[in-house]
Amino acid sequence: MSTPPVILLLSGSLRSGSTNEAVLRTARAVAPSVRVRAVLYDGLAGLPHFNPDDDTDPLPVPVAGLREAIDSAAGMLICTPEYAGTLPGSFKNLLDWTVGGTEICDKPVAWVGAAAPGRGGGAEATLRTVLGYTGADIVAPACVNLPVDRGMLGADGTVTDPEFRRRVGETLTLLAAAADARTRALAADGAADAGQA
Repeated sequence: MSTPPVILLLSGSLRSGSTNEAVLRTARAVAPSVRVRAVLYDGLAGLPHFNPDDDTDPLPVPVAGLREAIDSAAGMLICTPEYAGTLPGSFKNLLDWTVGGTEICDKPVAWVGAAAPGRGGGAEATLRTVLGYTGADIVAPACVNLPVDRGMLGADGTVTDPEFRRRVGETLTLLAAAADARTRALAADGAADAGQA
């Protein structure tokens, strides 16, 4: 039996009990049913302010941990709020720390928007722009808007609605498929290079 792919879950919110984190906790809960292992990154608050002078080896310990978590994942799922028409500063800071590395390059990435209809577009547009600079492979069919209000949350902090959970599972499945395709392509390239040696 093959090892399930790891999908790193990144929340753009520092708020206690945020609906964005609830979405990702829900993704973690449904992951086993779609043969994915979902890991929630919890180091957002501990990242230092981005400074290009510090983006050198040895990296600050929290930054090294972030990049290692990204590097070891097959793909990433993001859920972030919008603040003042764009990404929250703390989450933009996280993404800034990834631009100088290669960990996200070609890695399948998607997001779930939890904002009410008609909101969140600024954050999504900024996210798309910044991920473009990192070289991420945005898996468009896996990017969905699934509005969440607090009445949808159960006692465990996850969304209880079966249709919501199904659609989050579908997003994870699409990410896992993209990650598998990337792994197979890399293996084929490696075999071709070995054949030419």
